[in-house]
Order: sequence, then structure tokens, then C-alpha cells
Amino acid sequence: MKWNWQQKEWPEFSFSTEELTPLETQFLQNSGMFCGAYKHITDDEKQGLLIDIISEEAVKTSEIEGEYLSRDSIQSSIKKHFGLQPTSAHVPPAEQGIADMMMDAYEHFADPLTHETLHTWHTMLMADRRDITNIGRYRTHAEPMQVVSGYVHMPSVHFEAPPSDTMPREMDAFIAWFNDTAPNGKKPMPALARASIAHLYFVCIHPYEDGNGRIARALTQKALAQSTGQPSLIALSQTIQTHKKVYYDALEANNKSCEITNWLTYFAGAILDAQNNADTLLNFILAKTKLFDRLAGQLNIRQTKALKRIFREGPNGFTGGMSTDKYIKITGTSRATATRDLQDLVTKQAFIKTGNLKGTRYWLAK
Repeated sequence: MKWNWQQKEWPEFSFSTEELTPLETQFLQNSGMFCGAYKHITDDEKQGLLIDIISEEAVKTSEIEGEYLSRDSIQSSIKKHFGLQPTSAHVPPAEQGIADMMMDAYEHFADPLTHETLHTWHTMLMADRRDITNIGRYRTHAEPMQVVSGYVHMPSVHFEAPPSDTMPREMDAFIAWFNDTAPNGKKPMPALARASIAHLYFVCIHPYEDGNGRIARALTQKALAQSTGQPSLIALSQTIQTHKKVYYDALEANNKSCEITNWLTYFAGAILDAQNNADTLLNFILAKTKLFDRLAGQLNIRQTKALKRIFREGPNGFTGGMSTDKYIKITGTSRATATRDLQDLVTKQAFIKTGNLKGTRYWLAK
């Protein structure tokens, strides 16, 4: 079997633009709508949205690789970066590393890609690893770099990357391609095509001993940000993690040929889904602002505290809705007072009520 990097076309990928053109148009329209809505939230809300999306992306991009990190620790690191958290607050190395990489990708999206950028990201990611020989440099081991599964005595090889001794040449070509296809490059490409190819191209080279998937997804965000001219705020890793098997199946299905239309249509769709998820979160924040503006001066301290607590749960709210018991736990009030407060929130059209007796639940009004 020949892999894509063994084909004579490598690394010249081919694809049908006909299928991708409407998706490119949709991406640009979505980006414009998001930017328009983004202008209508406060600076504090913008910072909160940024922290929420970047920390969620950091958590999910790690989960895709089977690493489960603390969201609170990652958020703490990001808040420290913005001066919102004491610098003395301890954050474990793994959480600190992924947060640092995500922030570096966010803040320096417009910079040309370099070997040093990638090595810096890899060093950040591998901050707590003692089992990696090459940290902050491309792999050098002589044995094949393979993606395998199954039994040790009978492994199933899903992919084999180019030999380690070709890494300098392969990565020189990749970095030149990435910079040449940027909006201000020699051969600019449409946003979705470039971001999707960047992801697949990098993963197929697999230049590092570990961390390739996380860096590939950061490169995707960098490519999208360069195309729109502003930092990318989309929930890409969250979208991929939700359908992780589809993601890995798509990668495997497109590592044997340089014709990658199927990969581009799949990954472009994932990016559009990620845009929609980010848009949902932004609209949720706008709804919160409108609700508190509408009810200004009409809520007591308990009601305000409960509403803020619900909004911290995000668009999906509390699992199972707000109950009287949850309200009591949040506010520390009596059952009678909780019942009156909740009914008042229904009257004020902040909540809608479902169920009866012990099954009564309250939900944020749409």
C-alpha cells in the first residue's frame, strides 16, 4: 500500500472547487454576522467569551487525544495571562502548556508560520512529559512513525508518516506552502480550503513524536484567523470531539491519495458547525445582557445570584432545569421564599415553568 506522501503528486493536493465554493461563501457570511453581533457585547463580556471559548477548545483538543485536563486550571492560566488571576495561583504543567499554546496562537495569528513557532508550541504542549526524546524539535527516531490500533502482536496500521530523516525537507515545504497560501501570500487560497489542507497536510507529515493533532488544530485556527483578519473564535475542537470517530475515519480515508475532495467537504462542514456553536454562545451572552437590562432594578439579590449562576452553565443551562431545591442551595433562602422568588421570575418572563409539584422545573425564557 502506498500512502499519500509516497505518491508522485505529493504534496500537491487536488480537489473539486465546485463542492467547496458554497461552503466558502457560507463561512464568510457567518464570520460577518458573528463580528456584527460581537460588537454589541461589553468589553467584559468579550473577555469572558474569549476565556470560555479558548479554555473549552484547550480541554476538547486534549480530549480528542485521550488526555483529560482540568478546565478550571486552564481558565485560571488564561485569566492570569489577562491579569485577572493572581500570578501565584498554581496551574499544573499540562494545563499551563495547552493554555499557553492556545493564547500564543490567538495573539500571534497574523505572524508568518516558522519552525520556531511550531517548536515553541510543541515545547509548551510537552511541558510535563519525560517520555519524549525530542521536545521542541522534529522527530529523529529511525523506526517508522505509525498510527496503529489493535493487539501488540497483530497491530492494524492506519497510517505511516514519512521517515524522520525527511522531516527538515517536508517541514520546509509545509511552512512555505502555509505562508504562500495566506491572504497576502504568493498563492492565496480560500479560507476553508487552506485551513482544511493545512490540517491534513500537517497530520500526514506527523513531524513530532507527540502533539501533532493538537498543533494541527491550532494551525487550522491560525489559517482561519488569517483569512478573516482577526483572531478565530470558533469551537472547532468541541465540534470534532462530539463526533471524534467521524474525524478519525475521515483522516484515515484521505491518507492514501492526494485527491482530497471528501476531506475538504467533511472538514469544511465541521468548521461551519463550529461557527454555529460559537454563534450560539454569543447569542446566549447577548440574551443575558438584554435580560438583565430589561429587569434592571426589579430583581432582588437572591434572584440576581440565581440567574448569574444559571448563565454560568452556558446555553444548555442546568441539567434538568432549575428546581426549588437548586434555588435554595444557590441562595441559602427558605423554601417559601424560594417558591415566591421563582414564581416572580416566571411573572417577569425571565423563566418559564414546566411540570407540577416535585416535578416542577424552571427554564430560562427564550
